[in-house]
Amino acid sequence: MATFIRRMAISYILLTLFFSADIGFFGRVASFGINYGQVANNLPPPDKVLELLTNLKVTRTRIYDTNPQILTAFANSNIEVIVTVENNMLGQLNDPQQALQWVSGHIKPYLPDTKITGIQVGNELFTNGDTTLIQYLVPAVVNIHNALVQLGLDSNIHVSTPSSLEVLQESYPPSAGSFKSEISGIMSQFLNFLATTKAPFWINAYPYFAYKDDPNRIPLDYVLFNPNEGMVDSNTNLHYDNMLYAQVDAVSFAIAKLGFSGIEVRVSETGWPSKGDPNEVGATVQNAQTYNRNLLRRQMANEGTPLSPRMRLEAYFFALFNEDMKTGATSERNYGFFQPDATMAYNVGLAAFADSSTSSTSISLTSSATKTKAASNGFQSLFFWMFVYLLTSALCGFV
Repeated sequence: MATFIRRMAISYILLTLFFSADIGFFGRVASFGINYGQVANNLPPPDKVLELLTNLKVTRTRIYDTNPQILTAFANSNIEVIVTVENNMLGQLNDPQQALQWVSGHIKPYLPDTKITGIQVGNELFTNGDTTLIQYLVPAVVNIHNALVQLGLDSNIHVSTPSSLEVLQESYPPSAGSFKSEISGIMSQFLNFLATTKAPFWINAYPYFAYKDDPNRIPLDYVLFNPNEGMVDSNTNLHYDNMLYAQVDAVSFAIAKLGFSGIEVRVSETGWPSKGDPNEVGATVQNAQTYNRNLLRRQMANEGTPLSPRMRLEAYFFALFNEDMKTGATSERNYGFFQPDATMAYNVGLAAFADSSTSSTSISLTSSATKTKAASNGFQSLFFWMFVYLLTSALCGFV
């Protein structure tokens, strides 16, 4: 028994090293995500957007529909795209045949020329106020995934949905993170789907909102990623020097409390408005530039959160353009890095990163936890076979 335990311990160590190493098949490439919203009447056409992204050496983006003009324009390019099923479509996707028709008509025609890598089924369904939509979520994601499997398209396309932080009952400290009781039943079903298909949990996380609502108690430097004392979670002794990482880890703790592990939490939206109404405290060009520039630097440094320091946090910035037809507060129309004419709303440093990028460091609009550097394929293969040998040796008692 002692020998068996020793072998299993060695195997576990080897597995941990293999999956957490920044080399091998699971090596990370410095990259980040950005959302390409289209709620505007003055945006450049998709081919010009493609030109902008290409000039910035950007390789991935996320859109809020399955816009055929965008998917066609991005064909035979280096841009990977995550698409979205609009909320009003979910009821139809309860029918497996309807889901198959949707995938056949909205996804399959563009493959493989257009690199579609993910499908977001709805947006913030748990908290949008329409309780009927929540009931549609799990059947919809299951039917979409099954349709991909039936068509042989599932190997490179994950299916999930983005949620707002309002799904949490508690978020502070991060270890207290828990989902609201009224959604825990459906959330458990959804998490089971993610665990089964190995898809990520996406969260829309905006430290700006927390600061705007309570600027006298929340330090601005803490939400902007500036140097600050931060906070220590007394239950875990983990130190947080920014709010975004604390929010992400609160979601991870909430997932664990429902009995699930190994589900990666990714940020589907985060950003800071450069302009707002008089009551929108902190919505300034300077703060927007600081938040996004500091987060961009951390993304390029492959940082993880305090709870998962070895797993790089994947995040999508919001957004590529200011969108003039968005309703609501002035801030809603001023999250963009760029104006509709493709001039910068403010300098977040994208051009500098693009100019300095090399074959081993790419600028992209999101990243994949399994993407590897092409230049190191030979080394990756060697590392893999060394891993296989050591693991086999450990299990067979040779080490």
